[in-house]
Amino acid sequence: MAFRCQRDSYAREFTTTVVSCCPAELQTEGSNGKKEVLSGFQVVLEDTLLFPEGGGQPDDHGTINDIAVLRVTRRGAQADHFTQTPLTPGSEVQVRVDWERRFDHMQQHSGQHLITAVADHLFGLKTTSWELGRLRSVIELDSPSVTAEQVAAIEQSVNEKIRDRLPVNVRELSLDDPEVEQVRARGLPDDHAGPIRVVTIKSVDSNMCCGTHVSNLSDLQVIKILGTEKGKKNKTNLIFLAGNRVLKWMERSHGTEKALTSLLKCGAEDHVEAVKKLQNSTKLLQKNNLNLLRDLAVHIAHSLRNSPDWGGVVALHRVAEILEGKGAGKKGRFQGKATKMSRRPEVQALLQDYISTQSAEE
Repeated sequence: MAFRCQRDSYAREFTTTVVSCCPAELQTEGSNGKKEVLSGFQVVLEDTLLFPEGGGQPDDHGTINDIAVLRVTRRGAQADHFTQTPLTPGSEVQVRVDWERRFDHMQQHSGQHLITAVADHLFGLKTTSWELGRLRSVIELDSPSVTAEQVAAIEQSVNEKIRDRLPVNVRELSLDDPEVEQVRARGLPDDHAGPIRVVTIKSVDSNMCCGTHVSNLSDLQVIKILGTEKGKKNKTNLIFLAGNRVLKWMERSHGTEKALTSLLKCGAEDHVEAVKKLQNSTKLLQKNNLNLLRDLAVHIAHSLRNSPDWGGVVALHRVAEILEGKGAGKKGRFQGKATKMSRRPEVQALLQDYISTQSAEE
């Protein structure tokens, strides 16, 4: 049996009953990047509005009786909800989904189905996997390369189908239904139980899928393919955004463009050329600065050598805090970097002693 979130992806809240609540732990990543283990409870409901992660799609966020659900995972035909507050088995509860996250996942997942189908139809580019990322999504194509012309053609075709407002339907088929053989799929989970769930974009694609989807391609609004990257094992990653993510990307890009226009004192069309000029100027300044430093070092060395205080060793200290550095010596000369200068007098005395010994031996 499909969960409520799969039967109606647009539902935002509903009432169900708690089946069980057991102590559990959840491993998460803390703000400092380190793994943390949270103590809490694994709650099972009669049905759920919160999608458990699977099929390349992350889990939903939401609440049960206003208690935050931190993770939802599938276990056979049931969903486990991790909370840090216990819930009483047999009690009736109100489940609410984080709609902004849910709808975003619906847009990206349906967008992936559409891109996958069009890439296959136009160029025979097969999808081997995909990832719904936090900021962008990636489709892995079974090809060592995808041309810019192919990317442009795919993007144009998927957006035409969005404008055609094609319906998206979800059906359930039994495993022995002959139609299952005609459906695109990458295999079923080992613990799959019950009927096969098929998502169909009218006249475009039919695919086995457990995820949440839009009911019409018009809800995708728009798809933007950002480009491609070299993937693993001679494959190509196609990077895309769908729906509200495109609007947010445009907003960020426009903000960056305005900031650069202010900094570079030129229009957006001249940004690249202006940055190139700055890079060339910086390289020239660095080269000139290095030459000046070398000339200055030679001048200082001559001045120190001719100083009446010359005794074989002269220490010139400009900027350093500690004498814990590294370097190398060659042909009587030593060069190094120090980060700790608290023992500088000892080093100077050691060098002075060495010079005195060498002079006495000569």
